[in-house]
Amino acid sequence: MSAASGRGATPPIEFGGDPAVAESVLTGDFRALTAEEAAELSALCPTDLAPEVRAEHSRDWWPLAMRWSLANRLPRRAEAVCTPRDTAEVSALLAWCNGRGIPVTTSGGRSGVCGAAVPVHGGIVLSTAGMQGVVNVDVVSGIVEVLPGTYGPDLEDELAGHGVTVGHYPQSFDISTVGGWVACRGAGQYSTRYGKIEDMVHALEAVLADGSVVRTGGTPAGATGPDLTQLLVGSEGTLAVVTRVWLRAHPRPEHERRAAYEFDTFADGIEACRRIIRAGATPAVLRLYDGAETKRSHGGDGTRAMLLVLDEGPAPLVDAVMVVTAETCAALGARVADVGLVEKWLGHRNDTSGLQALTRRGFVVDTMEVAAPWARLGGIVEAVETALLAVPHARAATCHLSHSYIDGACLYFTFAASPPEDVFDATYHDMWTAGQHAALAAGANLSHHHGVGLSRARFMDTALGSTMDVLRRVKSALDPRGILNPGKLGL
Repeated sequence: MSAASGRGATPPIEFGGDPAVAESVLTGDFRALTAEEAAELSALCPTDLAPEVRAEHSRDWWPLAMRWSLANRLPRRAEAVCTPRDTAEVSALLAWCNGRGIPVTTSGGRSGVCGAAVPVHGGIVLSTAGMQGVVNVDVVSGIVEVLPGTYGPDLEDELAGHGVTVGHYPQSFDISTVGGWVACRGAGQYSTRYGKIEDMVHALEAVLADGSVVRTGGTPAGATGPDLTQLLVGSEGTLAVVTRVWLRAHPRPEHERRAAYEFDTFADGIEACRRIIRAGATPAVLRLYDGAETKRSHGGDGTRAMLLVLDEGPAPLVDAVMVVTAETCAALGARVADVGLVEKWLGHRNDTSGLQALTRRGFVVDTMEVAAPWARLGGIVEAVETALLAVPHARAATCHLSHSYIDGACLYFTFAASPPEDVFDATYHDMWTAGQHAALAAGANLSHHHGVGLSRARFMDTALGSTMDVLRRVKSALDPRGILNPGKLGL
């Protein structure tokens, strides 16, 4: 087993005072712990009761929570932070909590942006930080066995020695964990080549609310009923706690090529991406920016769209993909742009300092990503941006396309507003309401890769319709006492 490097997620905005006395914003049912229960917890696994530690583990990168931090406020403080070291300790901990009706909120790097790691009803935070490392690498089959608290760089550093890669590089790569990727159906920036995390999961080990240990998957394909692995992938800690993951790995790429193209309109760029993918070409990176985002990140006058392309793998395959890409872009009137823009993007792709600076200056600023079929993308862009800009105090609404599939793509919106302090929270709420309802009405889904968590929970019934009742029945069957991450996924 590889040693953990000690990486962790440092929240981007510090508390505006002593976190030990930070005020909780959320109200409602709260499960406190007695002194006797706290002592029993410490006997089950390493447990921290320090108020400042509990405060830090009770938030993630949810932008509204980051704003609250400036005023020394947090969403809700957990009663204890428990850090089990293996599956057996997770099993014992969940069985104990289940018997007492104590809520359990699982967290990894806490890099999520939807409040999924917030302990809405108190109870405990179950940190996966005690379960880190790559357990085994089957190079012949291309299967990697890894523990859920393992951070992205630690995973890929270990795999490099075996000549393989998982290929999952989310913006939060340095500060997010394998368990978090699985829990929220994350997507990496090279997803058009390697797929999203649900495409990478070969098998899972998980612990149910009552302490039962289950394993799902384990073969390349099967016809043994519904895929229970996919039931747990994306469940955000509401159905089980993932304790071990088997991921599919690829040979490390031997060749890379890059390109950049400039289009007259964002719509032309979308059509180019559609044709490229429909032709069977799958460049690892296919990122299209509208005029405003092109000007902000890549220069220009704000009217033209920029497409960045990168592919990696065997040279003949990469060369063929880039030929299809170049011919498609040329057919749509695109001009070849400075390929150095790709290198610039690679150097800054994980930098969120600009968004953090705006938050500190009092701006509402956030992102909303959705996915939809190709035929609906243009209407969604217009509907969402119109809805966002109609909210009082709105300042900007821009878009880029970041992940493509045979049937559609992900649209990633960035929006900002500058409201007075007394209506900051209300403006944030109103912009999400406007944008999300517009996207759903125009044919998009609720989320592409950020997940649902707390901030999107109120849209779940609209997004899933009658299927939401099926999810509630599954939750009731697997977690009848409702202890696992209550208040999330609209459950």
